[in-house]
Amino acid sequence: MKKVLLVLFTLCCFTLGTAAFAISGIGSVATQVTTNISAIAKLVTAAAYVAGMAFAVTGIVKFKQHKDQPTQYPISTPIAFIFIGAALIFVPSIFSVSGHTLFGSSGQVSSVSGLSSFRT
Repeated sequence: MKKVLLVLFTLCCFTLGTAAFAISGIGSVATQVTTNISAIAKLVTAAAYVAGMAFAVTGIVKFKQHKDQPTQYPISTPIAFIFIGAALIFVPSIFSVSGHTLFGSSGQVSSVSGLSSFRT
């Protein structure tokens, strides 16, 4: 009985979603998606910075653990954490450089302007 109700609920949600999509039209959906792309770019950039700092701090802690017990913690672990952290911290600048390389200086990819606010 629960499975039947779940299937009916899913079918109703799908039907209502399709009707809402048909009413709003593809143009308004595309406009909404392009306005949200800058927020997604800011989210990816902020997540890259936070994850990069977390990996760098973890690498420093692992260096300390290696210093205290070198047989238990290999030196490759903190080095890997530091390199991964550095790569994640430089992801936004890599996005910018690769965008200019692929599309030229006049190229605009979905009018993403959120990346420039994180660089100083």
